Amino acid sequence: MSDIQRHDSNARLSRIVVHTAVVYVAGVTATDRSGDAQAQTVDILAKIDGYLASVGTNKSRLLSVQIWLQDIDRDFAGLNAAWAAWVPADAMPTRATCEAKLAAADLRVEIIVTAAL
Repeated sequence: MSDIQRHDSNARLSRIVVHTAVVYVAGVTATDRSGDAQAQTVDILAKIDGYLASVGTNKSRLLSVQIWLQDIDRDFAGLNAAWAAWVPADAMPTRATCEAKLAAADLRVEIIVTAAL
């Protein structure tokens, strides 16, 4: 039995990897890309909730979050509005946010999370 568990794997990546009670979730983007940064972030955070639940943890156990925005000047406020409504005030993870060229023109936000089991 391996001490590394890989979930939802394909030829490029595993969506979730669990190792020694730490959960790593690969970059998550919105399914509906028609919305602004706030709408895309709401979509992404709901997906993250599902990924974490699928391995027995939740957002109160977040350790670290990395966020990429297509345009930080345009998208930062919308991201933060969705983030503030979602993240538990008593369980703030470390967080970094930066601007990056994302994989598709209609993507505004991509988020990676690491959590404890």
